[in-house]
Amino acid sequence: MGTVHAKANQHDIGDSGGGLFVFEEPVEMGEEPIPKPTIKLDGVRARVDRVHVDGLNRTKDDIIKNTIDDLFHATDFEDVIVRAHKVRRALDSMGCFRDIGVFIDVSSGPGSTPEGLEVTFQVKELSRVIGGINTTVSENEGNLVLGVKMPNIAGRGEKLQAEYSMGYRSTSNFNVTATKPYPHKPLVPIVSASVYQQTHEYPWSGYRLLDRGLLMDLAFKSSPTTKHNLQWEGLVRETAALSKTTSFKVRESSGPQMKSILRHIVTVDHRDDAIFPSQGSWVQFSSELAGLGGGVAHLKTELQAQQNYELIEDIVLQLAGAAGVLHDMFGTEIPDHFFLGGPTTLRGFQQRGVGPHSDGQATGGKVYWAAGAHVYAPLPFLRNKNGISSLFRSHFFVNAGCLAAPDNGLTNWEWANSARVSCGAGVALRLGSVARLELNYCAPLKARTNDCTAHGLQFGLGVHFL
Repeated sequence: MGTVHAKANQHDIGDSGGGLFVFEEPVEMGEEPIPKPTIKLDGVRARVDRVHVDGLNRTKDDIIKNTIDDLFHATDFEDVIVRAHKVRRALDSMGCFRDIGVFIDVSSGPGSTPEGLEVTFQVKELSRVIGGINTTVSENEGNLVLGVKMPNIAGRGEKLQAEYSMGYRSTSNFNVTATKPYPHKPLVPIVSASVYQQTHEYPWSGYRLLDRGLLMDLAFKSSPTTKHNLQWEGLVRETAALSKTTSFKVRESSGPQMKSILRHIVTVDHRDDAIFPSQGSWVQFSSELAGLGGGVAHLKTELQAQQNYELIEDIVLQLAGAAGVLHDMFGTEIPDHFFLGGPTTLRGFQQRGVGPHSDGQATGGKVYWAAGAHVYAPLPFLRNKNGISSLFRSHFFVNAGCLAAPDNGLTNWEWANSARVSCGAGVALRLGSVARLELNYCAPLKARTNDCTAHGLQFGLGVHFL
């Protein structure tokens, strides 16, 4: 956050405040009451005469001029401060600078006006090459990520980055991504292209997956809270048996496949916080069409939603739901199926523990639904909002869901009405602003014969939880 410094012209302020001060009730200080003035900034007429941006090296002038142009439309001092803050956020979103300071002073010199101001932005550009080590979360697995980034390559916010990640289950990923933002275009689009290789092991299903592909993405916002992603992905996928005990049904999906996907993801987020929201809703709808090239063709849609209510202070009720449908045309194998169960989805069941299994290994389904009711509260006897206890929440939940089997003689509707239910309580821990940990004691209340339940303590690590 930058610092705003302002100087007022002393000749504009009279003995009675000149209309700029509103005197409230006297404040006792020592023996004599001293009136407490409040400055009405919206009553101070002002305009911006000049804008300076200090510290530019690689960044091009045209993109800076388009960003700061909004400042020249300010009509009073409060409007100047608000618009300066918006410009600062726009400069920060370009990904070119690591530090931005804002200074406001009265205008002086040739061309100055009586109500004129000069606004100066002091910026520090990012280094040409940035390296780092961090962690990410995927399917209840932590990953160590080694990355190198080259920001602002051509001076207009372009970025090239490469990452290599390693998971504790012998998974590994590598990708190179080029990104180009258009901050002054309508809808603020961002275009990116990625070349990647991903290796994942799924012991619950008995297979190893190797993907090599290209992902093209166009991200834009149709409103401040609505984000769209239009994607095309082309990949070569190779599935292999993980061990000698892998079931024959899983082995049938082994081998290489080519796949071409068109995908649209829309996300609407009105929550006040992504990890422990106290109010607001979140909805994400994704749909993908595979089959415009390659040997796989299907239509896949998925909906996830969340609604939060603050019952009383710091006590939050959260309702969550998810549903998905996969319509197979040809070539769709087990890696394309939906899976349900685990500490981030249907608690009280093992990872991928709900639905059809073959020799104890999950084979997934084509239709699923899941729902949950959660209550989050501060830890008992620890209610310091600014201390370490603010990172923790007590957690009480009831989950239900079902995964429809693709081949079993029962209709999808019969399977959809065969709900699994679990309940429990535990503790949730915030990890920064992107993920959280959960340790819950889970009690499955309803399960089917082939399901793998997990009665007792269950540990979860993830970004999105049901």
